[in-house]
Amino acid sequence: MGSTFGHLFRISTFGESHGGGVGVVVDGCPPLIEISPQEIQFELDRRRPGQSKITTPRNEADQCEILSGVFEGKTLGTPIAILVRNKDQRSQDYTEMATTYRPSHADATYDAKYGIRNWQGGGRSSARETIGRVAAGAIAKKILRESGVEIIAYVKRIKELEGAIDPNTVTLEQVESNIVRCPDSDCADRMVDLIEQIGRQGDSVGGVVECVARHVPKGLGEPVFDRLEADLAKAVMSLPATKGFEIGSGFAGTLMTGSEHNDEFYSDNGEIRTVTNRSGGVQGGISNGENILIRIAFKPTATIRKEQRTVNEEGQEVTLAAKGRHDPCVLPRAVPMVEAMVALVLCDHLLRQRGQCGG
Repeated sequence: MGSTFGHLFRISTFGESHGGGVGVVVDGCPPLIEISPQEIQFELDRRRPGQSKITTPRNEADQCEILSGVFEGKTLGTPIAILVRNKDQRSQDYTEMATTYRPSHADATYDAKYGIRNWQGGGRSSARETIGRVAAGAIAKKILRESGVEIIAYVKRIKELEGAIDPNTVTLEQVESNIVRCPDSDCADRMVDLIEQIGRQGDSVGGVVECVARHVPKGLGEPVFDRLEADLAKAVMSLPATKGFEIGSGFAGTLMTGSEHNDEFYSDNGEIRTVTNRSGGVQGGISNGENILIRIAFKPTATIRKEQRTVNEEGQEVTLAAKGRHDPCVLPRAVPMVEAMVALVLCDHLLRQRGQCGG
């Protein structure tokens, strides 16, 4: 149940970190959408481990296999199954964690819920599950591009280091110009130094990913329970290590008066626009045509090499210095994950809008 997301454009992910593989089944994709393995692979390469000195050194190519739903480079309108096989597991690194709970990880809660867990690499709670989301997101992005929608995420802040980035003009090339995926190159260099320093100490660090969706059609969103910002919040907050969500002015808006915060309307050659965009592109749960701007807080990676106090399955107090290969900071690899989840929400709502209201 909890592995399925979406209404008309629906995905179900499967697999564990150290199992045979991970992947996704996409249902509800329209036919005749041109999609290639290379387009999906581009997004997976942005997410994969071992891509730089500040990510986990796990050596996975994450090559995708399209098993169904695509013929001669076009979608058939039938379920699309995509598989990525696991190649570089080191399950022995997790032997101690088979009976000992990592602080702030899902080990204890999975045991509490199911009475069993796959302790190898974290099993289903591993960020490796997001491969299926990113693969499906590549298809959703392709559908959205046909309507002119562009989605770009980037690292806004790591710990106290915050980049100066204009979401209205930022480009994918700027995001991909450095290994930390912060378009502010000067700040990016300091971020890399900080992540390396923290990693050498056996510790981890968190921060904020910002995401902008440009040229989103007006009218997307389904009041009252499927408000667009509510679905966006659920989507990105379902990603591992997320701890906070903001849209538009976010919590800073609580410091303003109504007259300061309201986005006044004006006519742009007959088109209704807003002078400011503190609403973040969504009003009353429905897109208003302005840029959708969200921010997501990611906590420091839970699995660290520093020794910490914890307990084992017997309730005995012990210490744990985790082994294995883990990101000292999840944010650079989280960027394509955030883009994918935003794309899945917007694609689903675009199809719902067409089905209900036409256009």
